Amino acid sequence: MDISITDSVLGAVLALIVWSLIVWAWMYALRIPAMQKAGINPDDARHPGSLDALPAGVRQVADNYNHLMEQPTIFYALAFFTVHAQNDSGLAVTLAWAYVVLRVIHSLIQNTINRVMLRFLVFSISTLVLIAWAAIEVMAVLG
Repeated sequence: MDISITDSVLGAVLALIVWSLIVWAWMYALRIPAMQKAGINPDDARHPGSLDALPAGVRQVADNYNHLMEQPTIFYALAFFTVHAQNDSGLAVTLAWAYVVLRVIHSLIQNTINRVMLRFLVFSISTLVLIAWAAIEVMAVLG
């Protein structure tokens, strides 16, 4: 199967997977030294909230990683549905890439300046992209 990275929603899927892994590495690059500096034993971090003592800049990257495991599940399901339904059209590809770009922007905002209203704006636009894409798929199924 010949997949062009930019001409398929699968390219956008791969891009978001890679971005999620980059954020995972970013999270641990900050978290491990912060835990060491705070004297937190890794065994003491087995329960939610046990890392609340870490600096906000460290926690916000972990929060963002968690966010990348939440709503993007809809994106992944929609992308695979689109490919399976053979609706991998130009508009679907454009919407898939728009979603990925918006999620990267959301991550960069949350992991750096962390302005909640700006993050919310980007998150809302990305959600509207998913809604539009899902609506297109529903219309294609209903004929």
